[in-house]
Amino acid sequence: MSKPALFCFTICLLCACSRQQTVTAPYPFWGRPVYLKVEGNDVWRSMQILKPKSPDTVQGCLLIVHGMNEHIGRYGRIAEHFADRFIVVGLDLTAHGLSNPVLSKAHESITAGAAAYDASHAYLEQAQFRDLQPMRDDLASALHYLSDQCRSRASSHPANGIHAIPGDCRANSRLACGIHTIPGDKPLPIFILSHSLGSLVVSSYLLQAENKALTDRVKGVVFSAPAFSVTEVPGWRGWFQNPIVRFTFHTHEHFLNPQDEALPVMLFNQLLALISVPLQDGIIELFSMPGMRNLFSPTAPDWVRDYLTDSEEEKQKLAKDKYMMRQSVLRYVLAIEKEIIQFRRQMDRFGPPYLLIYSENDPITPAWGSIDFAAATRSNHADNRLVLLAGISHHEQLFSSSPLREHILSVIDEWLQKRLTQQ
Repeated sequence: MSKPALFCFTICLLCACSRQQTVTAPYPFWGRPVYLKVEGNDVWRSMQILKPKSPDTVQGCLLIVHGMNEHIGRYGRIAEHFADRFIVVGLDLTAHGLSNPVLSKAHESITAGAAAYDASHAYLEQAQFRDLQPMRDDLASALHYLSDQCRSRASSHPANGIHAIPGDCRANSRLACGIHTIPGDKPLPIFILSHSLGSLVVSSYLLQAENKALTDRVKGVVFSAPAFSVTEVPGWRGWFQNPIVRFTFHTHEHFLNPQDEALPVMLFNQLLALISVPLQDGIIELFSMPGMRNLFSPTAPDWVRDYLTDSEEEKQKLAKDKYMMRQSVLRYVLAIEKEIIQFRRQMDRFGPPYLLIYSENDPITPAWGSIDFAAATRSNHADNRLVLLAGISHHEQLFSSSPLREHILSVIDEWLQKRLTQQ
């Protein structure tokens, strides 16, 4: 069987009919809801904000950016950890959480008294993705919001010069609930805590953004299991699936992009890519079309659950969480792969200081992506730090079991404090 045919056959094996997703509980809020209107569209992006009890303790702002197919509502315990000294804002990216119109409608129905809401097709919102630019736009909007509000003021004004905009800021409201500042307020540093796909969104945005006045406000980024590599399926499944994943990654990496290799090898790779990539992309596009995507959108395999967290408590929460998406439109998956390839070509230019935490045996975002990124950027800033969790295989380090979770949070605390003292 030829490799393109094998690729098509593998896609068919990995696909399954839509799984039932019935929402029976309200969306989890850990902070005050904030809704930002998307420019040029009648849609909104959902955020949450949590501030320290005492305005005098505010040292900066922290933006949390979640990973693929999850939502910011999961991050309540993490937000509360940092909210003693940071104004913490969490963002639901496009098609995720309450930024997904299906899941938003589910939440509104449940809070209005409905016993259940069928959100099985929430994942189809992913069909709009041909790249991650919509998510980068979300990030830019959130940073603009933070830039406006993350200030201190040495005066008797409430919240260090930060004032609430009058209006109804309840969960079902569509007001852009937030704050405004008084002229002369002193800017405070902004930090970003990102996980998995969120790390790819953040890093690619900071590389591409032209608004330097905005990006210069970002004084540090924490990467947790960043999506700088493609998945390596563990166990016997990987014997069959990993060669296909490697083949698609290899051919897309070489498509119209000659590598630093011997001329015969380069010509072979270019020819292979020119033949196979259009076929692969065509198949993915076909399977992502209306009618087809209901049948050919892969569900998260069982092994993923085993590698997300080592905490039994978190595993039980995940099993009950109906705002998580467990199915993905193939166009979305391909867009992520292409974004990883594009980012790797220019990652050596990444300048902001970072703390990168990764698990040695994580199959979801394998360690080689983090290692390559660190090798290319480690010397770009004196505060860049790489933290290897040796022997650890789970992907969601921020949701680890105790005492590992507390250790990771303490490492982040220490790094953030170091960056604060240098401002």
